Amino acid sequence: MADASEKRLVVEHGVAAKVARVIEASIEGLGFRLVRVKVTPTNGCTVQIMAERPDGTMSVDDCETVSRAISPLLDLDDPVGGAYYLELSSPGIDRPLVRVSDFERWAGYEAKVELAVPLDGRKRFRGIIGVPSANGATVPIHLVDVKAGLPSEIALPLCDLAEAHLVLTDELIRESLRRGSAPPQEGDEDEFEEDEAEEPVRVVPHKPVRQKKTKPVKAPKPKPDGTKPVMTKAVRLKNRDSLH
Repeated sequence: MADASEKRLVVEHGVAAKVARVIEASIEGLGFRLVRVKVTPTNGCTVQIMAERPDGTMSVDDCETVSRAISPLLDLDDPVGGAYYLELSSPGIDRPLVRVSDFERWAGYEAKVELAVPLDGRKRFRGIIGVPSANGATVPIHLVDVKAGLPSEIALPLCDLAEAHLVLTDELIRESLRRGSAPPQEGDEDEFEEDEAEEPVRVVPHKPVRQKKTKPVKAPKPKPDGTKPVMTKAVRLKNRDSLH
């Protein structure tokens, strides 16, 4: 049985969910982990896929390996249903936190967390995350924006997790470099938005699968005795459709 701490807590919806279902098993089979799938209107349509090794690293060669493996699957299943750009990247320094193990690995660092269900009247929290509970049900967070008279530390239920990512700080950059993560990015976030400092490693244009052309069905040749062969209704219809 797979470790419960390695199960993704954040799941995609809509087209992104279809893409995730097509590619996740293949990515895991290569020894990587799917972090996130996001479909955006960038360049018409862009499918952003974040992946990593179990230790949190992801090189350019790794991205190319994953891209080569999943591209045929996406072409075959066509979960997007149109032309799109496929973007493979590492999670970046201010990475999304999508597994219990992510919270464990980055305990002691600042993060922004959004819940799908309000807790004490709020969904969004920012603070220093602690080590998740033994059963992985909750993660403590020491709030940096707590109002006077309210508790400064609360336990967030991970079953209600909608979004979470690390906040880009000097301390996080130094630790990420020490662990061998991606190079530092410019810019921090003042608001809780989904523009993490991720640097796409490789962009591969994908075009919609072309429909096969149907060749006209030739009419049967006359018989040796000169009589004309009978052309069935089905053949006549195929000939008519092939002209349009």
